[in-house]
Amino acid sequence: MKTFFQHLLAGIVLLTLVTPANAQFLNQLLKGAEKAAEKAIQQNVNKAVQKGVNKALDPKTYQAKNDKGEAQEGEQAAQTSSEQAQGWACPACGAQGNTGKFCAECGAKRPEPAEQAVWTCEKCGHQGNTGKFCAECGAPKGAQQIVQSTMAWNNYDFVAGDEIIFEDNNAGEPLGEFPQMWDAFQGAAEIVQINGVKCINLQDAVITPLYQDNKTYLTDVCTIEFDVYYRHEKVWEQEMGEELHGWGEYDVYLSSADRVSKDKVWDGDNHSLHINLPAQMDEDVNTKVADQRFRYHWRANGETRSGEYLLRSVEHEAWHHIAISFNRRAYKIYFDNQRVANIPNAMVPKWLAIHGTGTNQRLYFVKNVRIAKGAVPLYDRIASEGRIITYGITFDIGKATIKPESMGEINRIFRLMNDDPSLRFEVQGHTDNTGNAASNQTLSEQRAQAIVEQLVRMGISPDRLSATGKGQSAPLADNTSDEGRAKNRRVEFVKL
Repeated sequence: MKTFFQHLLAGIVLLTLVTPANAQFLNQLLKGAEKAAEKAIQQNVNKAVQKGVNKALDPKTYQAKNDKGEAQEGEQAAQTSSEQAQGWACPACGAQGNTGKFCAECGAKRPEPAEQAVWTCEKCGHQGNTGKFCAECGAPKGAQQIVQSTMAWNNYDFVAGDEIIFEDNNAGEPLGEFPQMWDAFQGAAEIVQINGVKCINLQDAVITPLYQDNKTYLTDVCTIEFDVYYRHEKVWEQEMGEELHGWGEYDVYLSSADRVSKDKVWDGDNHSLHINLPAQMDEDVNTKVADQRFRYHWRANGETRSGEYLLRSVEHEAWHHIAISFNRRAYKIYFDNQRVANIPNAMVPKWLAIHGTGTNQRLYFVKNVRIAKGAVPLYDRIASEGRIITYGITFDIGKATIKPESMGEINRIFRLMNDDPSLRFEVQGHTDNTGNAASNQTLSEQRAQAIVEQLVRMGISPDRLSATGKGQSAPLADNTSDEGRAKNRRVEFVKL
């Protein structure tokens, strides 16, 4: 009612100041204000009547709801008061202390308040956290998810070689182009994205690393790692608009031939190892996982031998990690966290080729190929150098999230420290010079801290570990080449 009389009084004052030509307009304005006031009064009356009816029918429930409503209004008022005092930061330009609906600096709209999900800290067990970090110990919210993703890899024993001789993570590659670090014997290949992740799409292509004029590069102690994408045939058919005929496979060839060439890819007498890996699933599209058979063939003593392994509950529309190690005469092959083959006798491999079998496009995808040689025992490296340089601990690009396949190396460090309680390490993170130096410094610090936290979760005392980031300040090799940058992206455990 007070609002109405205020409008009325303002209108009367204005009428004494205006000309007759504007009198009609002001009369309409007053009538509009009067109607708005009457509507507001009627709404308030209706609310009051409804409250009275609710209170009479169920006084206890009414009182509880009324108390809750008043408490919520109090919380909202307190939050609004706090925001008005501190202001809000603009997500677009970073300007602090904004109090209105729009940023005073760039005009961006104030972001809507996000609904806060309550989570429990895995590191210290504190419950009821709502922010990005634990209110008790400061651990990041993602720590719980990281622990869950690595727990299944606690028995993983694959360890990457010490010296990287080829690595391609496809970062910086232009979409739609042939991958610049590869050669092709047949078919086509191009750089594409899956859920924002760059990878190589094989279109009936046989590709091999373009390594030092295609000279042979594998040795009698070496490791090969890469990721492949499993598709569901129904998803593929919907995407391509056609029916998928036949069964798709990834073929992985490790050849013992002394020359890198197409005719040696198909020469069965020169195969050190040949892997047939399914590329798709034909279960019900609503089924997220299915059993798959992992088949392999190898040459030993002039004859071809074979074996297979049943992979249980393999997830489709997802990436899977393949790791292969060769040690003088024996292979170990891993699919994700499972060892699928332990071959005791085989020919020494010389080079690698990967094939997406068949002409089906958008079915075969490969990424994160890494080839390394050598594996010096940890104790020997500590004794001779006082440090362990490792390339087996890897992270998501631009993040401090430890990849699950890194658990092979982390498990080895854990066993080393567990067997010798006197060992203490400074964990150092190192990057190449790609990107901003300040960002690389911060990233290296976060990655070193993530490794320390993982080892502490496994049972190593915190006072035996410290974390530091070196960023791009201490390269081991020239940053002008892909091989050099790969050597500079590393983790070091320096003995204290």
